Amino acid sequence: MSQKSNSLKLWVEGARLRTLPLAISPIAIGAGAASAADKFDAGLTWLAFAVAMFLQIGVNYANDYSDGIRGTDEHRVGPLRLTGSKSVKPQAVKIAAFVFFGLAALAGFSIVLITQQWWFIAVGAAAIIAAWFYTGGKSPYGYSGLGEIAVFVFFGLVATNGTAYIQILAFDFNALMGSIAAGFFASAVLMVNNIRDIETDSKVGKRTLAVKLGLGKAKALYFAMLWAPMVILLPYPLIYPATMLAWFALFFVVPATMIVRKPEGPKDLILALKITSLASLSFALAFGFGLAPLSFDS
Repeated sequence: MSQKSNSLKLWVEGARLRTLPLAISPIAIGAGAASAADKFDAGLTWLAFAVAMFLQIGVNYANDYSDGIRGTDEHRVGPLRLTGSKSVKPQAVKIAAFVFFGLAALAGFSIVLITQQWWFIAVGAAAIIAAWFYTGGKSPYGYSGLGEIAVFVFFGLVATNGTAYIQILAFDFNALMGSIAAGFFASAVLMVNNIRDIETDSKVGKRTLAVKLGLGKAKALYFAMLWAPMVILLPYPLIYPATMLAWFALFFVVPATMIVRKPEGPKDLILALKITSLASLSFALAFGFGLAPLSFDS
């Protein structure tokens, strides 16, 4: 029983559930945009969340497997990696990744059947392919400094606009603005993660954007990504008063900025990563809620 418990604990830790705010945030904003358009559908929102959640966990296992077999995780600081630590057989981690990709595909296909938007199959396939080849395959794009762009596209533009589109059945301006904000936050999470790993990544030939830019420029780009959503928010309370609640994200944005500006070590950057994720989540929940008509009707 104890062995099974330890095994389950390893798999849960390997799933890196702390990254789920990246899955929740775009769905919350997309649902808020649909609500503002008076088209909110709870069932479709939950299915969109299932797609994002399963895809995020699948990505985490896929990265664990691919980085682990390359040996890039051997000296990294951060959460346990199943493959890199040799806690679990690599093939088992690979299978887990594709199980979650499959679950994401099933949830996505359910959305297609309900909405009859068959072109979403291509969008879903692109998301799964991007998830695998981030660190998988012979030439992973995550090793070439393209990770932040992919995260911006799929955990910002695609997830947010997709959530709104399946309900409104049209592209929406609020969803677009919110998707840009979600994309910047998601990219900031990846950037601070890569800032933490600059030294170890550069040694193993993993040329992330942070490695290519160098510490100073990588920090500057992180700050820009972190604060851009707050700039996007500026006019919104004039139209949707309750979106002013999203300013509470500053309680996370400000300390994350201060920590990354002068970190005392890798552990500080791990803390900054967690705080950045919370900034993303708090902003998205408040912004999405603020767009919903009931949140400001008197």
